Amino acid sequence: MESPAADAREAAAHPRRRGRPPRPVLSREKITTAALAVVGRAGYPGLTMAALARELKTAPSALYNHVASKDEVLNWVQDDVCETIDTSGFGKDPWDLALSRWAYSYRAAFAPHPPLIPIIAVFPVAGAPHTLAMYERVAAGLREGGWPEDMVVDVIVAVESFVLGSAMDVSAPEGIFDVGERGDLAPTFAAAVAARPARGAASADAAFGLGLSALVAGLRGTLASARATRG
Repeated sequence: MESPAADAREAAAHPRRRGRPPRPVLSREKITTAALAVVGRAGYPGLTMAALARELKTAPSALYNHVASKDEVLNWVQDDVCETIDTSGFGKDPWDLALSRWAYSYRAAFAPHPPLIPIIAVFPVAGAPHTLAMYERVAAGLREGGWPEDMVVDVIVAVESFVLGSAMDVSAPEGIFDVGERGDLAPTFAAAVAARPARGAASADAAFGLGLSALVAGLRGTLASARATRG
């Protein structure tokens, strides 16, 4: 083992270079994780570059060395979440089975981040390559399944609208439909609420499964009608 004096001589012979460290202190993963934390607490208005820098315990000037703007941060967040969504069924399974698998995976990806949903739902996808790749696989699978090209985006939007609403429902409180002492205003609804099995989080899952089955069945009928009409 070398002595402390030898260590000192080695350090003097090879002084540390000034300037940036060999690897960036911040990473894309750290930035997106911090952005999700800020959005979770303060929503979209609370996500500023200054707030993000505080979350990362760094200076805004240091943050700007790694990301150009708030919009780029949101593109990263959108991409990281969407990259986890399963599109493997498209091009392999029938379009309706692939669509159902995609929908379940989509809901699972966004359910842990309800404050993010209204942001991403209206955020442009051009700066998110993984998100674009997801849409490409879905669109290609629908076209291979026989959907007319001019209807493909409408199918995607219809499913997304249902999925994102259902993802928010996962975090709804257990007693959201409890009418309290005003059962006289909605007696039929109150009875239906009372008859619903107490399943906790599984209630949201059951409602999602029911709604998705109905939606996909309706899309099958719509496609059959489009084929019959268009030949």
